Amino acid sequence: MVRRCDGSVVTWGPGFAGGDSHAVRDRLKNVQRIQASDEAFAAILVDGSVVTWGRADAGGDSSAVQDLLKNVQQIHASRRAFAAILADGSVVAWGDAHSGGDCRAVQDQLKNVQQIQASHSGLGACECAFAAILGDGSVVTWGPAVAGGDSTAVQSRLKNVQQIQASARAFAAILGDGSVVTWGNAGHGGDSSAVQGQLKNVQQIQASDHAFAAILGDGSVVTWGHAGYGGDSHAVWHRLKNVQQIQASRGAFAATLVDGSVVTWGHGFGGNSRRVQDRLKNVQHIQASPDDFAAILGNGSVVTWGDGFGADSSAVQNQLKNVQRIQASGSAFAAILGDGSVVTWGRDCAGGNSSAVMHRLKNVQRIHASRHAFAAILGDGSVVTWGHDYGGGDSSAVHNDLTDY
Repeated sequence: MVRRCDGSVVTWGPGFAGGDSHAVRDRLKNVQRIQASDEAFAAILVDGSVVTWGRADAGGDSSAVQDLLKNVQQIHASRRAFAAILADGSVVAWGDAHSGGDCRAVQDQLKNVQQIQASHSGLGACECAFAAILGDGSVVTWGPAVAGGDSTAVQSRLKNVQQIQASARAFAAILGDGSVVTWGNAGHGGDSSAVQGQLKNVQQIQASDHAFAAILGDGSVVTWGHAGYGGDSHAVWHRLKNVQQIQASRGAFAATLVDGSVVTWGHGFGGNSRRVQDRLKNVQHIQASPDDFAAILGNGSVVTWGDGFGADSSAVQNQLKNVQRIQASGSAFAAILGDGSVVTWGRDCAGGNSSAVMHRLKNVQRIHASRHAFAAILGDGSVVTWGHDYGGGDSSAVHNDLTDY
């Protein structure tokens, strides 16, 4: 899917995954923003209306609420549902009820909504929930309780909420005083009681599928949740000082320190970086796929590690020079170099092999990724895609339309 500079939209890929927009193409004009669930899309038009397409039970069919979708300001997605914030602060939800697509039980509470966050379920599961921050700093949740949709046990504490972060089936809210309130599935970080006394002056929170990691004001880190998914950082606790940022794969964390070094933890999913530890110096940015990490160093080179297809970049290592940005699909990486060319590695069917389009990947400005494919926007506004057809890697059917972005 690509939004053109005139506001119209073109898509590619199988219809059941949201790739067939022929039925709504005439309506996809003056598009302002687009959001995606796993297999459907929702576009906000300039007049505040919404057009959806893709798999019906993943939010691609909004006919039941279409009359309500007016003056839409924002749309947020779980795996199989959408939630739209209207100009008056109310919310309209649609899609799979098990993914938060039905908010009728709390509809009268959803007033003056400012932000919405969604849990994202886990592999092989579709239960997801939404959490909305209201103008007064309180929170309203809906969706399956197992995914964090029931916050009644902590409702009295959810006041002056500033941010909310979500794991697969739990939420963590940072309050105005820097403390944290959690709820949802305990095995996914919904129970932070063991570390509650340490959660003070929290600045940021990051989440893997089953755990959370909070950066405190002094640069230290507090973790909780499933030990095997990064919830236990005791083995590296003494090294987690002056932390600047944290990135998460689905089961591990990578923290960049102020001196440019990196500390990782978690059992698998890139939590063990010992093989490359001596190379992780002057790190500028880290990108994560579900199973791997890729770090851009100050000299523009790249270091990769993990347990998936993207962990081994040896075949292209001599090409990874002057890297500016990296994007990740489900099991591959794509790096934009300073000259606008692209280097890819990882699983072929997830975009790790771009040889078929390499001659076209020039003057690349940005790269976007689905789970199975990449789309590169060139300096002239055209688009080049590669990867698995299922994920949008084949744009040949609409290639002539991809001339403006």
